[in-house]
Parts: sequence; structure tokens; C-alpha cells
Amino acid sequence: MIPLDPLPNLIDQVYARILEAISDRTLEPGQRIRQNELADKLGVSRQPVSHALHLLHRQGLVAESGKRGFEVTQLDPSRIRQLYEVRGAIDALAARLAAQRAASDAAGRARLETALAAGRGIDRTTSLAELIALDVEFHRAIYQLAGNPVIEETIAPQWPHMRRSMATVLSELDYRDSAWAEHADIAGHILGGDAKAAERAALAHAQTAGRLTEERLKATDAAAA
Repeated sequence: MIPLDPLPNLIDQVYARILEAISDRTLEPGQRIRQNELADKLGVSRQPVSHALHLLHRQGLVAESGKRGFEVTQLDPSRIRQLYEVRGAIDALAARLAAQRAASDAAGRARLETALAAGRGIDRTTSLAELIALDVEFHRAIYQLAGNPVIEETIAPQWPHMRRSMATVLSELDYRDSAWAEHADIAGHILGGDAKAAERAALAHAQTAGRLTEERLKATDAAAA
């Protein structure tokens, strides 16, 4: 048998590292990305960096800039609001289904409880990257407990954009605690089997996050004008 080419896995790793940097604003909106410099920082050749950037370009996370160059795209407040409108509907459905299955899915319950406990352990020193990862894991635990794989398949292409939007509000210390208080409310209804309350709480959480993110982005744009 012919040995496998390790390059695809390397591209995935480079893609994930650049995506994380875009999400936690190590690479800021509008910042030009120099492929040679990025390759040196990651300890790889230009080839996997180039492949990863083209993947990110197709997702709308970077845009072409100059000759064979890229820059991080800006977050569009209207687009983010639209994204959260859709996510609110999906999260509400997932929470309702998860509540209906909570009593019969011990593994799913355990994952949700673990995700909630991890999130409630954050403090002022928790990095933005870790905050985003904890938030994503909490919601993915609900999607799994819902028992409908189409939910995760539908939201998966939007996670890179959601991670960026999360950074907008999670960078504010006050919102970190309120976000996890809302998470605890959602999880409590799910684990208690109250499908309607879980649905309402999940929808309200998404609507609040969407509104705050849109307001923060508009304020940032206005300040830069």
C-alpha cells in the first residue's frame, strides 16, 4: 500500500490555528496576512498556509488583498444579526428536543453537565480562546443530546462565523458571567425535562447574544468612522 500523504492533516492543523487566531482577534479584522511570516510563526512551509487561507477565503473569513495576498474580513453587523436569527430557531429546537430526551440519554446528560461545570469555572484570567471553546462545547452538547444529527450538520458551516461573533461580546467581562447564567438556565430546563421552558430560554439567549453583538459591532464601526 502507498503511504498516506501527511499534508492534508497539516493543512487542517494550519487552518485550525489561523481560524483560532481570527476568532480570538490575534489576527484582527482588516489585518493583512503575510503568508511567509505566518508560515515561519507556525513552523511550516508556505504550501499548507496557502491551502488553509484559500479554505478560509471560501468561507468568507479572509479576503484577497493585493497580489496573492489576504486580509481578515470585517464582521458585518447585519449579517451577524441574520445569523443569530437562524441560530435562535435552531437552538430553540435543539433545546426542546434535548429536554425530551434528557431522561433517557445518560451520556448526553453527562456531557451537558460537564460542559456547564467547565463554563461556570471561568474567571477574569480565562483566555478569550478558551471562553469561545467552552461556549461552543456547551451548545454542541445540547445539539448532541437533541438526538438529531441534522442540527449539528446545519450549524457546523456557521461555527467559524459564530466563533468570531462570540469574541465580540465575550471580551466584555460583564457579559461572561451573564452568558453562563443563561447557559445554566437553559441546562436546568433541559435536565429537568421542561421542553417548553428550555426552548424559550435557548431562543432568548440567542436573541440577546445577537442583539449585543450587533450593537457592539455598530458602535465599533461608528467609532472608527
